[in-house]
Amino acid sequence: MGKLGNATAKAELGRATWKLLHTMTLRFPEEPTQNERDALSSYFHLLSRLYPCGECAQEFQQLLKKFPPQTSSRRAAATWLCFVHNEVNTRLLKPTFDCADLDATYDCGCGDDPVTPTSSAKADSKATPEPGTGTGVVHDPMDLEFDPTKDKITGVGMIKGGR
Repeated sequence: MGKLGNATAKAELGRATWKLLHTMTLRFPEEPTQNERDALSSYFHLLSRLYPCGECAQEFQQLLKKFPPQTSSRRAAATWLCFVHNEVNTRLLKPTFDCADLDATYDCGCGDDPVTPTSSAKADSKATPEPGTGTGVVHDPMDLEFDPTKDKITGVGMIKGGR
């Protein structure tokens, strides 16, 4: 893809793309299947190859190499994308976004699968939310192997920010 010469079109495309991507990650399953995880990761990689703004696509490809998509959960995907978006904002000398405000900013109004804790998670007296997350993702308090700083599937350190 070549350089997108129209600055207004480039900015509009960028805003629309970020809205789509943030909405997608906020609608991503809390506990995705391997197929769903692979699909989201593939989507990001395909977007980086097919994005109409060539220079933007190259930048996104570099970010994907440096910060591979985290797709083990909705929280992991949404926080990862917010981090990457803030990397772009920093490079463009734009203000960074508070990742804790994602669902308020990018709520699609779809009405199903709330991002907030479910009533079944609240009702489980033996389960407690992950410390510092506020997302309602629960774990057994007796699980001494639990580490909230690492992705629960891959064991890779989580990107800081958000919930």
